[in-house]
Amino acid sequence: MNKASLNQYFHSLFPIEKEVVEKITESFSYFELEKNKVLIDVNTVSTQTFFLERGYMRSFILNEDGEQVTTNIYTAPCFVNDFLSFFKQQPSKESYQTITECSFWETSLENVQFNFHNIPDFREFSRLLFVVNYHKLNDRLIAMSSQKAETRYMNLLKLQPHIFQNVSLKIIASYLGITDSSLSRIRREIGKI
Repeated sequence: MNKASLNQYFHSLFPIEKEVVEKITESFSYFELEKNKVLIDVNTVSTQTFFLERGYMRSFILNEDGEQVTTNIYTAPCFVNDFLSFFKQQPSKESYQTITECSFWETSLENVQFNFHNIPDFREFSRLLFVVNYHKLNDRLIAMSSQKAETRYMNLLKLQPHIFQNVSLKIIASYLGITDSSLSRIRREIGKI
């Protein structure tokens, strides 16, 4: 399989020599999952890390009422994992599920640790990846605490309009922290403007 998109992702964060990237990704293997399949289940330990090459995924939890609450929506290309579960080898607190048919590249914790210890550029890439992911998570936390639902909806529509063509409104509503009916009302009101 062609690892062009995986290799390109490494180059997208900062300049790494082509040969170094090829060395990092040589241990990655390819697989596909159908729509609505679980990649990592709650209470299981993540032993692999995953690069989402194509498709859409989400992470979710069950609230006290047993309802699914979407905690994140992942759009290719990106790395998807419960990083605490992966690096600390502890059970995941979330489930990770495909929203569409998806293709992935995966590698083991052993390979990641080997790259950390032997390839300085991989350490730098990983540091930048954690910073990017922390920034996204922090922005989301601030938005959920400070913005009205309408603002969160408009920002998602502006920044990631493709999500609305590929992800159900039920999942989007859950991700925005609102009910399906509230999302429908917001969409109707904005449609009148």
